[in-house]
Order: sequence, then structure tokens, then C-alpha cells
Amino acid sequence: MSQPRSYGILVAVLVAAAVAVPPATAAVASIDLGSEWLKVAAVHLAPGRAPIAVAINEMSKRKSPALASLADGNRLSGEEAAGITARHPSKVFARARDLLAKPLSYVQSVTDSLFLPYDLVPDARGAAAVRADDGQVYSLEEIVAMVLHYAAGLADAHVGAPVRDAVIAVPPYFGQAERRALTQAAQLAGINVLSLINEHAGAALQYGIDKDFSNASRHVIFYDMGAGSTYAALVYYSAYNAKEFGKTVSVNQFQVKDVRWNSELGGVQMEMRLVNYFAAQFNKQLGDGVDIRQSPKAMAKLKKQVKRTKEILSANTAAPISVESLYNDVDFRSTITREKFEELCEDLWEQALTPVKEVLTHSGMKIDDIYAVELIGGATRVPKLQAKLQEFLGRRGLDKHLDADEAIVLGASLHAANLSDGIKLNRKLGMIDGSTYAFVLEIDGLDYVKDESIDQILVPRMKKMPIKMFRSIRHTKDFDVSLNYDKAYELPPGIPSHKFAEYSVSGLTDASEKYANRNLSAPIKANLHSSLSRSGIIALDRAEAVIEITEWVEVPKKILTLESNITNQNSSSEVGAANSTTDSKENLSSGSNTNSSTPIDESNAQEIITEKVLKKRTFRVPLKVVEKTTGAGTILSKELYSEAKNRLEALDKKDAERRKTAELKNNLESYIYSMKEKLEESADILTVSTEQERESFAEKLSEVQDWLYMDGEDAQANEFKERLDQLKAIGDPILFRLNELKTRPTACENARLYLDELQKIVKNWETNKPWLPQKRVDEVVSEAEKVKAWLKEKENLQKNTPVFNPPVFTSEEVSEKVLDLQDKVSSVNRIPKPKPKVEKKTAKEEEPASKEKTTYTESAPDEGEYTETSQKSKAQEEDQSASANTSDSEPEPHDEL
Repeated sequence: MSQPRSYGILVAVLVAAAVAVPPATAAVASIDLGSEWLKVAAVHLAPGRAPIAVAINEMSKRKSPALASLADGNRLSGEEAAGITARHPSKVFARARDLLAKPLSYVQSVTDSLFLPYDLVPDARGAAAVRADDGQVYSLEEIVAMVLHYAAGLADAHVGAPVRDAVIAVPPYFGQAERRALTQAAQLAGINVLSLINEHAGAALQYGIDKDFSNASRHVIFYDMGAGSTYAALVYYSAYNAKEFGKTVSVNQFQVKDVRWNSELGGVQMEMRLVNYFAAQFNKQLGDGVDIRQSPKAMAKLKKQVKRTKEILSANTAAPISVESLYNDVDFRSTITREKFEELCEDLWEQALTPVKEVLTHSGMKIDDIYAVELIGGATRVPKLQAKLQEFLGRRGLDKHLDADEAIVLGASLHAANLSDGIKLNRKLGMIDGSTYAFVLEIDGLDYVKDESIDQILVPRMKKMPIKMFRSIRHTKDFDVSLNYDKAYELPPGIPSHKFAEYSVSGLTDASEKYANRNLSAPIKANLHSSLSRSGIIALDRAEAVIEITEWVEVPKKILTLESNITNQNSSSEVGAANSTTDSKENLSSGSNTNSSTPIDESNAQEIITEKVLKKRTFRVPLKVVEKTTGAGTILSKELYSEAKNRLEALDKKDAERRKTAELKNNLESYIYSMKEKLEESADILTVSTEQERESFAEKLSEVQDWLYMDGEDAQANEFKERLDQLKAIGDPILFRLNELKTRPTACENARLYLDELQKIVKNWETNKPWLPQKRVDEVVSEAEKVKAWLKEKENLQKNTPVFNPPVFTSEEVSEKVLDLQDKVSSVNRIPKPKPKVEKKTAKEEEPASKEKTTYTESAPDEGEYTETSQKSKAQEEDQSASANTSDSEPEPHDEL
């Protein structure tokens, strides 16, 4: 079936052999920010490396916890934050992405249901914020910025240079407030957001990039159950023909037809069923009415172990759970079967099928029309869920061609590469994604009468992105514009109102009054220009007043009369407005050989009069558009943004200092252990050091080690460095002598071998390179003798020096002597062989030859003489030829030389 050829964004696979390598810093990243986990991929073209790869974290894992912690004034992220969750559950913030731009009441209900003991407070907008243990309040944009900052660091470490451009994947149910807040959080983290991409579009890219749809199109459903949500997206793959460099080529493309979701169903909901089940068991074990659900630390420990138990149940029919000192030093141990787990989640299995059913119902398709159902998301590994999907779809097996964890981030990286200016792409795939919500434009103003004929739906659901919209209204006074979700569909989770943006448009009243006394040819209109970006964010960009006026205008009317008697039929006259005035007369000339003049009488001259003409004029007056959205869904104001940026920058500096301190502490600790091991186990150390020296050094090492594990826990970076320098001042000379004991003999032996080889080199010069200056050769021989004497002298001195004393000479000095000698040898060896000299004849030898030329003897002239003679002969021939051309007589015969 023929398809339109103006389809969306072109994405491509990076083919190393067909890609021009950009500068080393040309790199982009993609971030899949989930409810619990984040994945980062980097696009970087470098020799010997995959152009697109998933970045690993400090634990060499390909996915990291989406956590940020503020504990004791320090910020931790990722694996570090996960490590203190059980000990400080109130200081480690999870699910921050899902809580963005939400009212405090909604956030409180979510955290309570997940046993997250955060100190929540409302911020100036009414949105939820968290208070750290030091009393500082952080907006959720700042918490998400901390997580994204950690993700950007993973990309930097993978590439080896700062990566600031990125595409961030978001779930399809993200509304306008969430998308704006996430974009602002990325800016706080120092990330330039190239675009947001819906998760299903990223997975669709990864699925279709290496396939060919020119022979047959297909419908594919992407089913994603992650930690916190579930959705099903219907995607149509096809191909169309396009012209490239004069050739017809087939271009693959896909279009997202529909997507449906359940924003509250995910793997976490299954885990919470297990958490409550085991909590009830433990409460029964304790008795006395104790409920560990009221203990944040106990619940943090239990949730951590439950997650592992659920993973075990995916591969086994039963799984144990064991938590040491769960509550009041009481251990908890239990087991659960997969059957019991499935029973606890019985109602969730049917809910999990709802997105697939809704996609099929609203698209009007049958199960048989679906080519494949691809599973992505970690929770899709649950056997019962797969069984329910197989039962509903009537299929023996489900499609698992994509990596359940990495499909989205890899697809998003393709999109990032396509949007980047510094990376060239190949293998095109057209992408058309649509808005997951429908948007309505509403107008409110004094004396404004709603025109029912105008469609208020500004953007229908699944309208392709990006797109620009235009609306025109008839009104004469200032008014307000609001953007709303269509009430026919559900709202984003946690959003209380259909209205998400409000603008005031001013300047229309003044413009209307200014032109009120003019003759209007049409009612005054206001044009509204809005846009839906590729990130799915809609905004009112600008507005203008359109005023059309019709008025009578006097314009000159020209009547031209001309009477003339033209007697010459071959002549013609042209009279212009510039030369036909009553004050001047001109002769009009015509023809090539005949000139005639015709007088113009003053009474017959051109008459200039005026007339009134009805003229239409259009004025476009820019109107002032000011956003006045309020509430939890608004982005941070300039003042709040500036304050948040300063706080995060202060944390960045503190993190850098903390990392530096940790690095110096580790260096000190490693040096202590390494030197203690050498003192105890290395026999060579005994040779190059005295017993007193070793005892003193061992005491110093023990002293610093005791300080390190007692008073040094909270020491500053400079303190660790000072103590490390003190230890190295004692230990490094010993290590230096030990190293010289091994390397100096080898260096001396190599030097002697080269000196022997040099004698052969000099003999070869004398035989095969006699042109070398003897002075230069003598210099090389003399320098070699000096090196040989120096080496012999130093070795004799070293033999009489104890090995635990500083060495008389070092291996480095020997190497430098040899290198200097090698440089001199090379400079002599490079002297080229001189060219043979050509002897020139004297003036006396050249004189007889000159005489021979003038007498025209038959003796052969040399090359220079022949040239001169030839030039003279040629000049004579030219003179003779010239004289022949100017004369009628036959040329005289002449002898040829």
C-alpha cells in the first residue's frame, strides 16, 4: 500500500565503515529513567569501540537504581544510595520520577502505600517537596536532577569526555506538567535535552531498525510491564519508495497507532502483596500486637529481601526469604511457593490484560491481525503473566526478540544520534509518534461569545508530533486562553484538573480602539499560534490581531491624448509620460535612415486628474502573551530555579571533595598494606635496607594505620595526603634502591652490548661510506670511549658501595648516556652521499669551438653550441620567410645546413 512520504523523523543505525568519524567529543546519550531503575546508553564513534553501547556503573552493572540520598549533608546516588537504604530509609528517595509535578496529597498517598517514610512538605507551588535531615527543603525537580546527574556521569565515564546532549525516555501516560518538570530537572542537572521520547517509540525503533518491511507490512504490539506501570502500544510497520540520488529506494517506517496503559500496575504492586503477606507472618510470630509496618527500617529490610524472593520465583516453584534482625533483633525466615504468590496477585493478572484488550478494541483489530507481541520490561518475566498473555492471544509462545531491560534506552539512543549535529547516520527508519492525550483550547473574555462552529479540539489524540496549530477568533477585547485535557479521556495520574496551562492575551483592546473609527471591512480577529513539540509539550507561542480596513483613497488618473500627422510610413514615435509635458517638446526619431519630427501641440498634451479608489488594507498587530498558570503542575520560577541550581552546584563541589578525599584515603590505605606486605615477605627488601630502617618504617606504618581507622575517619583530603607523603619519604628510597638493584645491571649490560655494536658500525662506515667526514666519525668514537670509561668507573665505585646506601649511579643515567650516543650515531649515519661534480671548460678551451661554429665545419658541436647555432639559423629563416611574404617574386633558393 502506498504511504505518504513526508513521514516524521528519520533515524538510522550507525555503521562504522560508512560513518565519517566526527571530533572525539562528538557524543550523545540516552537515558531510560524508570520508576526504580535507570539505564544509560552512549553514542560515540571511536576506533575499536561499538558506536552505541550501554554504559556500566561503578559496580560494572548495566542498570542502576534510580535513587538519590541526602544523608549527613552528603549526596549519594545510584548504587551508593541503595547501599544505605536499609539503614536510612527516610534519607533515600525513590520513585521521584513518578512524584514529579504532583500535589502533596497525592504524593503522600503513594509514599504511604509503598512504606516510604519521607518528610514531605508543600513548596511554594503546592507541589510536594522533601525535607532532608539538615532541614533543607528540596523540590522533587532537584531530587530527579540528582538522579539524572548520576546518569550523565555514567555517560561521561563511558565516553571519557563530558556528554551534555541527551534524549530521555518517558512513559506514555506522562502529562504536560510531568514532561515540563522532567525537562527542567534535566536542565538543573546540566543536561541539554534534545528531546523526550515515549518509551514505546524507543522500543519500536530498536525493533524495526534492522528489519525490512518492503515485502510486507506488519502490526506489532509492544507490551511493557515495568516496576510501576503497564502499557500496550500498537505500532504499524511499512515501507515506501523514495528518490535518492536519482534512484528509487525503499524506506522503512513505523507509526504508533494507539497506546493504552495502567499507570498503577507493575512489578512493585506484586512485591507489595508479598511484603504485606510476610509482614503479617512476622507480626503473628512476634505477637503482643506488634505491627512492623510502623517501623520504616524493618519495612526497608523486608522489601529488599522480597524483591530477591520474587526474582527467584520467576525461575523456581518455591523460594525462601531470610531477614536477619528484622525487628528488635528478631530474625525472620519463611518460604513461599509460586502457586501462593500467584494466588496473592490473582486480581492483578486480569488487570494486566486490560491495556492489550483496549488497544485492540479502539483500533478495531483482531488478534489474528497482529504479527507479534513483543515483551519488554522486567516484570514481564513473571511466568503467570506470560501464561495469561498466551491464553488471551491464543499463542504458544510470545515474542522476546528485544532485551527486556535495554530495548528502550537503545532505541532512544538512535533517536539521539539522529537529532545530533555531529554524528552522521545510515540505514533510515521513519518514525511517527503521536500525542497520547487530546488537548482542548478554551477562550474566556469580556463579551466573548463562543463560536460553536469552531472545533475546540486543538490536538486530537495520537496526532503526530511535532506539529504547529493555528486558531482564529473574532473578538475586540483582551481575553484569556486555557489549554486543557480532553474530558473524553482520563487524566494523567495524580493530576486533579483538566486545565494545565493558562495565558492572558492583551493588546487587542487597544488595537480595536485605535482602529474603531476606521471603516472595517471585516470583524477584528485574533490569531493564536501554538505548537506541539517532538517532546509532546504543547504551548501557546504567540498571538496577533488582524484588522482589515477598507477606505477611499485618491490616486492620480492619467489620460493620454496625442494627435500627430506622420508622413513617413517607415517611422514610428514613442511618447512617454516623462517627455510629454506642456512645458517641453521633443523630437521622436525612428527608422534607420530617416529622421522625422512631429510637433506636439500644448492643447493636446497629457492631462493629469485624480480619482477615488476603494482600497483594502490589512494590519497585523502583535499581542502580548503571558503565561499565568498556577498550582503544583507549574515549573519552577526563575527565582526558585536559581536557588535550586545554587544548591545543586554546592552539592557538586562537595561531591568532588568527597570523591577526592575517598581516593586519597584509599591510596593511603593501599600503600600501608602494600609496604607492610613487602617488609614481611620480600627478601630483596632485606638486602637494600638496614634492620633499623625497616623497624622504624614498620612502626610509622602501624602508627598511620591506627590513625586511619580511628581519628582519620572524618579527616580532610589534605590530611590523608600529608600522611601519605610522610610514608613515601621513608619507603620510596627503599623501593628505589630495590628497583635499581634489578634494573641497573641490565642497563649496564645493554650499554656494553651497544658499545661493541658501535665498533662494527664504524668499520662499516669506513668500508661502505667513505664520504662521511672523518671528523664526525672521530667524534662518535671519542664519545663512545668516554661512555665506556664512565661506565667502568661507576661500576667500580658501585661495587664498593653498600646496597642499602644510595646508588652511585642509576639505570636512568646509563640509558641517557646510551641515548645521547645513539643520537650522534644516527646524525652521522644520515649524512647523504655527495653528488658527482661536473667539470666546466675554461675560456681557452671554448674559443676554438666557437671558431669551428662560424666556419660551418662538419665537426660535431656540443649541446650548448648546437643550440646557439640553431637559434641563429632559425632567425635567418624567419627573416627570409618574412621577405618572401611581402614580395610577389619567387623566393630565392638557399642551401640547407
